[in-house]
Parts: sequence; C-alpha cells; structure tokens
Amino acid sequence: MPAQKVIPGSLVPTVPSAIASYETTSKNTEPSGKVEVATFAHGCFWGTQEVFDKYFGAARGVKTTVGYTGGEEKFKNPTYRQVCSGTTGFAEACKVEYDPTLVGYAELVEFFYRTHDPTTPNRQGNDRGTQYRSAIFTHSPEQTEIARKVTEEVQEKHFTPKGLKIVSAIDDAGTWYDAETYHQKYLEENPDGYHCSTHVLHW
Repeated sequence: MPAQKVIPGSLVPTVPSAIASYETTSKNTEPSGKVEVATFAHGCFWGTQEVFDKYFGAARGVKTTVGYTGGEEKFKNPTYRQVCSGTTGFAEACKVEYDPTLVGYAELVEFFYRTHDPTTPNRQGNDRGTQYRSAIFTHSPEQTEIARKVTEEVQEKHFTPKGLKIVSAIDDAGTWYDAETYHQKYLEENPDGYHCSTHVLHW
C-alpha cells in the first residue's frame, strides 16, 4: 500500500535531537541556497525515495535520487542486476539533498528510523539480502555524531520498551552510483508498483 498523502513538512519529530532541530527549521520558509547530502538505505529504494518525497519534498528543500553505495570498490558503476545478486556489497540507497535551514539532519535520521524496520538485519519485509540492509552513510564527522545520538534516542524511546534492538549500520559514505533512469521516482510513475510492507510511518 502506498504511503498516505501528507502535507510536506507536517511531520513532527519525537526524540530530543530531532525535536530541537525541528523547532528551528520549521520556522524558516526562505531557502538559503545551501545544499547538504544525506544517504540512507532501508530496503527497496523505490519505497525509500517515495516516503522521503511524500513527507518532505520540495516544500522542505529536499531532492532525492536512488542509487547504489557501500559496495566493494572493484565493482564500478554496478547494474541493478549485479546489486540484486548480493555479491557486490552495494546497498540500494536514497541520496537526499536538502537545505539545512529548512530541514535538519537529525530530523532526517529519525524519519529514516520511523519508516522501516531497523531491527531486521539484511531484510525489509519479504526483501532479503545485503542489498536491502538498513544503513546510514554519513558524509562528515558531524553527521556521524548526530546519527549516533539520534539512534540512541530512537532506541530508548521506540525499541527498548518492545525488547527490540536497532541493527542499522552507521558507516562513512563511499562511492555513490546513480541507479538506472527507470528506477528514479519509480512509484511516482508506477503507483501500483511494488511497495515494501515496512515502508510506512511507524510512529
């Protein structure tokens, strides 16, 4: 089932770091012209892109691209078929370009956690394999620090009470390759296409 339609920017965070970020960015309406990059993997990248687009989108200065990252350097510009073989080490991922005055990195990290199941290693719904792993690929020491802090907060608030543990990796971002053109905005172009069951808002 597709993620429900929402007003971009209407999603309110629930953990301290993301709340503090939102209290600042939600007051801003004018783009700064700055662009930062966040990279997330949480299962089939069609659904990852769809949820980020629907809940953030242009209204929050967000642009998304799907592709492959986190793999072995010997594989140059891997194809979808190669990545799906599970032999390249690459993950299906979504690159999020955002204006930091309109949305904060901590907000994006909490959103990453609330729109998939981060407790299942190498699996989302019926999709299994290392290419579907849950991972945050950070682009700076500051992003790494924020990602770790938000992870701790999300674990304490949303998963420890259920007896579950987050297994998402937090890794330095490596080489990125855009996915083939037909994968970009796939579910926007094909709304009846495959939707992973975990790509919904969980809180």
